[in-house]
Amino acid sequence: MLKEIVIAVQSWGEAHRFIQQHKLFRWIIIPGIIYTLLFIVGMIFFWRSSDGVISWVSSQLGVEAWLQKERSEWLSFFFVMMGMMMRLMLFLFYFSLFKYFILIIGSPLFAYLSEKTEAIIEGKEHSFNWSELKKDCTRSIKLALRSCGWQIVYLVALVLLSLIPLAGWITPLIALLMECYYFGFSMLDYSLARNGFTPSKSIQLIGRHKGLAIGNGVLFYLAHIVIIFAPAYAVIAATLTIQKVKTS
Repeated sequence: MLKEIVIAVQSWGEAHRFIQQHKLFRWIIIPGIIYTLLFIVGMIFFWRSSDGVISWVSSQLGVEAWLQKERSEWLSFFFVMMGMMMRLMLFLFYFSLFKYFILIIGSPLFAYLSEKTEAIIEGKEHSFNWSELKKDCTRSIKLALRSCGWQIVYLVALVLLSLIPLAGWITPLIALLMECYYFGFSMLDYSLARNGFTPSKSIQLIGRHKGLAIGNGVLFYLAHIVIIFAPAYAVIAATLTIQKVKTS
């Protein structure tokens, strides 16, 4: 798996050079600005709403009154840590929903970028095919909804686990790796669809090469330092990764 993660990480550097060489920035800047604005608005909403959720849970459990009664520094420490873990889990839960929203509304652009990247690599003349694009978009939306459903189930379980002292402290890491896997999966599937993989075969292949999906997702999260480039770079890097797997 580590080797696959390294391959996925290297593909991001190659994606940057690929974008520069073939002048693809026009397909990145405008969608990137829209993504960035949606992300900022979403983050403002998240920070306002998450405080209310944590306060409600605390009041329902009677945590503050109990801590004041016990006057234990260790108990206070554990519950402060629990609150931090819960906030992180809520953030990942929100980001998961936001990510699938972007994958669904951005599926035409992502499918087009992946198709164009593959055509350039193989030296083919790229021609726009609306029916093929529509087919790719429909498939990606269905898979995104499937992944979203499963991930919500896992994240709800992890949110509950985050309420347990000590054991709950590892839940953000588990949730983050899961986030990376599911996002990377969606990016890789665009290329696999064009190579004749059915959704079930795509799930099986990526399940055997989890490192490729996780590596792509990790760089997607790191790319939020420069938010505008994150989604388009992810899909181009994923396409380059699949090309490596095909030729290896």
